[in-house]
Amino acid sequence: MQKAFITIGLILLLIGILWPWLAKSGLGRLPGDIAIERDNFRFYFPITTSILVSLAVTLILWLMRK
Repeated sequence: MQKAFITIGLILLLIGILWPWLAKSGLGRLPGDIAIERDNFRFYFPITTSILVSLAVTLILWLMRK
């Protein structure tokens, strides 16, 4: 359990450090992300980005088990 918490913490730290470059890469504005903007209403659901992040985290955790 301790190893999992340390791993998750390191992954979050790495994402935080790389965030300026990730924001410039277009992550979060991919095709398939739902964005609805009205006069005084904004709804954003990054479904494609969520799937890609989930796949990346799953791959990292799978590689760490081996």
